[in-house]
Amino acid sequence: SWLATHLWEYYDFTRDKAFLRQTAYPLIKGCAQFTTDFLWRHPKGYYTAAPSTSPEHGPIDQGTTFTHAVCREILKQAIEAARILKCDADEARQWQNVLDSIAPYTVGRYGQLMEWSTDIDDPKDQHRHVNHLYGLHPGSTITHMATPDLIKASRIVLEHRGDGATGWSMGWKLNQWARLWDGNHSYTLYRNLLSNGTADNLWDVHPPFQIDGNFGGTAGVTEMLLQSHEGDIRLLPSLPDAWAEGHINGLHARGNFHVNIAWAGGQLTRADITSLAGERLVVRYKDSELALKTKKGKTYTVVADAAGRLSLKR
Repeated sequence: SWLATHLWEYYDFTRDKAFLRQTAYPLIKGCAQFTTDFLWRHPKGYYTAAPSTSPEHGPIDQGTTFTHAVCREILKQAIEAARILKCDADEARQWQNVLDSIAPYTVGRYGQLMEWSTDIDDPKDQHRHVNHLYGLHPGSTITHMATPDLIKASRIVLEHRGDGATGWSMGWKLNQWARLWDGNHSYTLYRNLLSNGTADNLWDVHPPFQIDGNFGGTAGVTEMLLQSHEGDIRLLPSLPDAWAEGHINGLHARGNFHVNIAWAGGQLTRADITSLAGERLVVRYKDSELALKTKKGKTYTVVADAAGRLSLKR
């Protein structure tokens, strides 16, 4: 199911409905069907993954947060894909019923997002895997707008796990700190990844070599400067103080938007956003929001004033 979510991501970035219909949806649908069969109906009424594990870490459990997060993601994507393709309405209602009934995310005694179905997390545990934050990244079921309390609980998990570990693990943590909109801590992880997790030839250090550290670092920098997993384009969500001035060109956002961004004095100055699919555009920067309908192939220049308020440059 985790692998199948990448097929949805490809559609979400390209909005290629032919790909969704012919390639992605049959596999996503199969995973959703498996998920509904795999989950166990607890006597208390909720669905749980029993047995399940948090990869490379801890005991066999009656419902790990990681497994439930993957189940949520694939069901959510299957439901949306069925809506877009106007098919399988009855089955999508079943998926929605299961999705609504999965055992909820739980906050433990330390204020942390619990990794297990029981509150056994150790705040001194600095294991390299942070599986239970899948919903924060790369998933989309823990967000600032929808679940602010879980954002706080995710932060405590990352604080407990620390800023070290293997190269690829620091790449993961970099992305997760970026999703928490903490630019300076994201920057700390990026520096740690380069100085302590990268060889002189720029290969990720996890003997002999694991490229997910390299890809994770690249993805993390992108997440610091642009995020689009909440149905909008959020500009400079995790900009560190060290990057007070700069620009980046050629980013791609969900909805099939091409984005160039420039900033100075730690503040957004402009973003040139080209709509490649003619989708509705919602841009956010800090507390400001700008929404507009777009035309395929047209570029829209968004600027910010000294207070961070967005407007469309005519």
